[in-house]
Amino acid sequence: MKSITINGSKRESVGKVATKAIRNAGGVPCVLYGGEQPLHFSAKELDFSKLVYTHNAHTVVIALEDGTKIDAVLQDIQFHPVSDKILHVDFYQLYENKEISMNIPVQIEGAAPGVLNSGGVLHLNKRKLRVRALPANLPDFITVDISELEMGNKTTVEELKNDNYSFLHPDNTVVCQVKASRASIKADEEVDATEEATEETEETAAAE
Repeated sequence: MKSITINGSKRESVGKVATKAIRNAGGVPCVLYGGEQPLHFSAKELDFSKLVYTHNAHTVVIALEDGTKIDAVLQDIQFHPVSDKILHVDFYQLYENKEISMNIPVQIEGAAPGVLNSGGVLHLNKRKLRVRALPANLPDFITVDISELEMGNKTTVEELKNDNYSFLHPDNTVVCQVKASRASIKADEEVDATEEATEETEETAAAE
């Protein structure tokens, strides 16, 4: 999985006054968990653009001023309710021999016959799937091959199992499926209604 570097400065003070000063200077208060004790630091808000405003999944390298580099993953982020500015970010430290849970985006591959030939619509029920794996085995995305999905077919988590990671979803969780479009359903209903009306007319005429 690709990593994004966040350049940070250790925070000596974590009070409200210091936190406000960091935000006023265009910075973001951050905390790294998972070590012997939480590490408080700050980083420029602009450094988070490639990490936060993307559908891709990334790990993080926190590079501190003293030359220390720590592998981590984004755990939580808080936004201002009005301005959408980043208020606070929590990270969790990664260890090579310790599994981590993470949401991974789903990537569709191929073309479904049920869409191409039968007029169906592909529904993506899960845009991201939560997996658990060692940091080195975290995938950039989960590939779902839909090249054999006919009308009414679906792909479940059970079909996507991989030796490098495990899914934190039930096996029967539907990831995507091909359904009839609303237009085709409506057309079928209109056809059925017309056929019923015709049958009723024929039955009435026969009775007379």
